[in-house]
Amino acid sequence: MSGAALSSSPSRDATVADRLSRNRRNQDRLVQALCLLATAIGLAFLLLILATLLYLGAKGLSLGVFTTVTKPPGSHGGLLNAIIGSLIQTGLGTLIGTPIGLLVGTYLAEYSAGSKLGDAVRFVSDVLLSAPSILIGLFVYTVLVSPFGGFSGLAGSVALAVIVIPIVVRTTEDMLRLIPVAMREAAVALGAPKWKAIVFICYRAALDGIATGVLLAIARIAGETAPLLFTSLGNLNWSLSLAQPMSSLPVTIYQYAGSPFDDWVDLAWVAALLITFGVLALNVLARIVLRPRS
Repeated sequence: MSGAALSSSPSRDATVADRLSRNRRNQDRLVQALCLLATAIGLAFLLLILATLLYLGAKGLSLGVFTTVTKPPGSHGGLLNAIIGSLIQTGLGTLIGTPIGLLVGTYLAEYSAGSKLGDAVRFVSDVLLSAPSILIGLFVYTVLVSPFGGFSGLAGSVALAVIVIPIVVRTTEDMLRLIPVAMREAAVALGAPKWKAIVFICYRAALDGIATGVLLAIARIAGETAPLLFTSLGNLNWSLSLAQPMSSLPVTIYQYAGSPFDDWVDLAWVAALLITFGVLALNVLARIVLRPRS
């Protein structure tokens, strides 16, 4: 009797194990199906947005869009000053914000262990990361626009730089923390000071991640409207002066999209198309350039 009980015990255990294995496989298939469904929904919305932009934006796309400045309704104006203004303000904002974010992220990852200052800087960076962009625009308006008595492209660039900084800080800190400690120790063992280990070892190893963070920051500020409304304001005339109001594609979209004039609405769709595919082209180009490095 006891022998029969002992012989049936392994078979019972095998049955329980098979049942648990089937349950795990079924749960795995369910999670995979949900992930594929979520991916399909996200891609469907993305394709729908791109198709809408192509359909409505391509109608107003012409050579005059890139060679003519914005003009009053019915004057067959273009977007030349808005395109150049966006490139200047986005580029300058990135140039100002990226080095600051890189240095702050390096401090948090490499030098702030157990430091109250590091915790405070990280907290402020997280607050800035989630702060509404309109509040950043109001802050820069109070600091750079109101005291100097006028809107300017420089103020718009500074507002965009404030948005760039926390994104680059978070990305740089996270990427540097992923670098194995053994790589730092190897550099120090060869006699390299810490700053050289960071610059020549850690930065190179984390280059792809840091570059991705910079691209995310550019994609974020390329479509920001609220900060520019309070800082650079916009300009229907041709102007490259950073001390004067400067046009930009997001502000032009804001001004044109709700207008009762069909040609302005068409230009708003064209501007949205240019911003979207400009950011997409920048991401693709950066991936191609960084691929040999990896």
